[in-house]
Amino acid sequence: MKMQLIDQKALIQQFAEASTKQGAALRKSVNEATLGALKARELSLTNIKQVLKAVSEATAKGAAASPLPLPDVEALLGQALAGVDGALVQAVEANRRALQQLVTQGVAVQESHVKKAMGEIDKLEDSFFAAVDKAMAGVDAPLQGAFGQVMSGFKTDGTQTGARAKDTLAQLSASARDAMRDQRAVAVAATQAWLDGYSALVSGVLLGMSEALTPGAAAAKKGK
Repeated sequence: MKMQLIDQKALIQQFAEASTKQGAALRKSVNEATLGALKARELSLTNIKQVLKAVSEATAKGAAASPLPLPDVEALLGQALAGVDGALVQAVEANRRALQQLVTQGVAVQESHVKKAMGEIDKLEDSFFAAVDKAMAGVDAPLQGAFGQVMSGFKTDGTQTGARAKDTLAQLSASARDAMRDQRAVAVAATQAWLDGYSALVSGVLLGMSEALTPGAAAAKKGK
């Protein structure tokens, strides 16, 4: 699948030009840019980290270029990073739906591919923090302080991504136990085919989720 980079220049410019009243719009733009980049590649942890790196760097540069007072920049940082968090929640949900298809068919969570996928879900919040912390290290001290305040809130209260990941892992474990009790299983060859194409499967799920949320998408597709 062809890699598509985030338009960092556009994000930097929007952040630099955003007023205090445009926080919601900035959040939406960051969310859409992050989600768009995630949809453009197989949804592996490696690719997610690349997206997080790109959007975190753009956020840091945009904040550094803002002419607003530091408290206002801090508020915009909170909105921008919340946009990233929201996109990662969608990535967790796509993984959940894909894994649910597997465990419902009787694939054990102990199976190496499934265990790896669940481990990557569990690492998403930490990957988010790591990407932002690295981007934060490249800005001046006053802005680092603003970044630090925002990230302190995320780390203390937790992210939506972390909460959704925790719930997802618990749900999948419960579903796997139910499947084992019902003695459901799939043929080895069919199971392996699903597992080998897992990242592509999750990407397809994420695309489907996005289309379902897009106003008029269903009507347009029907019209074709």
